[in-house]
Amino acid sequence: MATWFLLIIYLAFVSLGLPDSLLGSAWPVMWQDLGTSMGAAGVVSMTIAAGTIVSSLASGAIVRRLGTGKVTLISCALTAGALLGFSISPSMLWLIIFAIPLGLGGGSVDAALNHYVAENYKAHHMNWLHCFWGVGATMGPIVMSGYLRDNGFWRGGYVAVSIVQFSLVVILFVTLPLWKRVAAKRKDERLKMNETSNLPERESIDSPPTKINILQIKGVKPTLIAFLFYCGVEMTIGLWGASYLVGPRGISAESAARWISLYYAGITLGRLITGFIALEVSNRVLIRYGQIITIVGAIILLLPLPGTFSLIGIILIGLGLAPIYPGLLHETPARFGRDNSAKLMGYQMAVAYTGTTLLPPLFGLLASQISLSLFPIVVFVFLALMLISVEKVNRTLNKLVKGNSL
Repeated sequence: MATWFLLIIYLAFVSLGLPDSLLGSAWPVMWQDLGTSMGAAGVVSMTIAAGTIVSSLASGAIVRRLGTGKVTLISCALTAGALLGFSISPSMLWLIIFAIPLGLGGGSVDAALNHYVAENYKAHHMNWLHCFWGVGATMGPIVMSGYLRDNGFWRGGYVAVSIVQFSLVVILFVTLPLWKRVAAKRKDERLKMNETSNLPERESIDSPPTKINILQIKGVKPTLIAFLFYCGVEMTIGLWGASYLVGPRGISAESAARWISLYYAGITLGRLITGFIALEVSNRVLIRYGQIITIVGAIILLLPLPGTFSLIGIILIGLGLAPIYPGLLHETPARFGRDNSAKLMGYQMAVAYTGTTLLPPLFGLLASQISLSLFPIVVFVFLALMLISVEKVNRTLNKLVKGNSL
């Protein structure tokens, strides 16, 4: 039952990825139809991000009160309604209004599902979960492009994705009792395994008291910094990578766009492959090797090599990033205790979205004032800071584990 139930969770993550890429693919037609400016997309995007951050921070308390199943159901209903609202919006003001529930729903379901999978399933499922987000993010523009070919009918694209979301709401409603049943079954299995093995469930530190301030737990702050720079560098490359390849590197716009799409494909495919590797290799090892690969890719970007090597560097960074985010998420209960994982998962999501929202525009401002040639330097710095933060967490937890064993 637990394995088949995963299909519902995967579907929920596909639906989470679907809306993320709709606005960008439809905006060239939307802004003219709504009589607004091309730059107004930033206002909508920031409104969605703000709602996501708020709901992520509150998700721990909400999940404890309502449970993951109800939170996922309500969140998907919010996003479905918001997308339908986008399709009938007569003006920019209404887009901003509907962007609020879209962000609130997206942040809640993201944190809730990540927490549920980290608690009840093994590491390879977390990698595949985020692979399915990539499937949804890839399908969004494909659906929208089909409607844009029909006289630029972007509203139809939003209606189609909204119907998909409402269909998922029905499925989630019917299967609502399964969430607690599967969680209880997995808990019983863990207890039986611990009794027969006489070993702790995972190599982890003792769970700190639930009343403690989450930020006071050792290792939490550098973990949050790692999430900030992970999402910052992932989005910075996605947003500015093509501009760097076309500008300073002199590659054609068509080729640059193709290679940036391969960068995202590398992340998605990398998570699919990592899911199988995680059956035999620990999260910590996968995260470390992923970071090494990203650093190698960044060094290739930094070196004064022909333009093709810049493309190779970006692809390597995408492959290296693949196991880091799901691996860090899955380690949350083991590293910081199950009693704290729901709340901390929300914090991690909030900081991750903050990195996505703030760091790419900051680089854009820096590039406009100085030069796009700073792109590989900034990417390397972001990756280095992420590496330092993750390794600091590892050292801190190693000391705690040794201290507890004495």
